[in-house]
Amino acid sequence: MVQPGRPPVARRPATGVPVTSGPVAGAPAAGSGAGDEGDWAVQAADTIERLVGKVRDKTSVPLVTVARALVFGLLAAVMGIVVAILVAVMLVRVIDVFTGEGNVWIAHLAVGGLFAAVGAFLLRKATTTPTTR
Repeated sequence: MVQPGRPPVARRPATGVPVTSGPVAGAPAAGSGAGDEGDWAVQAADTIERLVGKVRDKTSVPLVTVARALVFGLLAAVMGIVVAILVAVMLVRVIDVFTGEGNVWIAHLAVGGLFAAVGAFLLRKATTTPTTR
């Protein structure tokens, strides 16, 4: 209850005990040993929190990085395959339009020859051994 002419007293929510801003009469002096129980508990909690943070940084962070790389790599691979298929279909359609009605075999031959040439080039790159000097 606030009395007229006096500032309100702050109270702790759980207990209703007034919060003091200065030293309490009868309380042990700082560093005397008796009042250090709260300090070691805070230090222990801080130490545990710091150690858990270090363990998390050494384990979880690299795993999250690898998982992200895997997901984005798979997404890029799937998108690349879709784009390659769409480009192949587009090439067949464009060549078919330019060659005229009934000559779709020319479009298939051209795109198939392109794929065969690219495949032969990649196969040659994969099977050659690098020369060391």
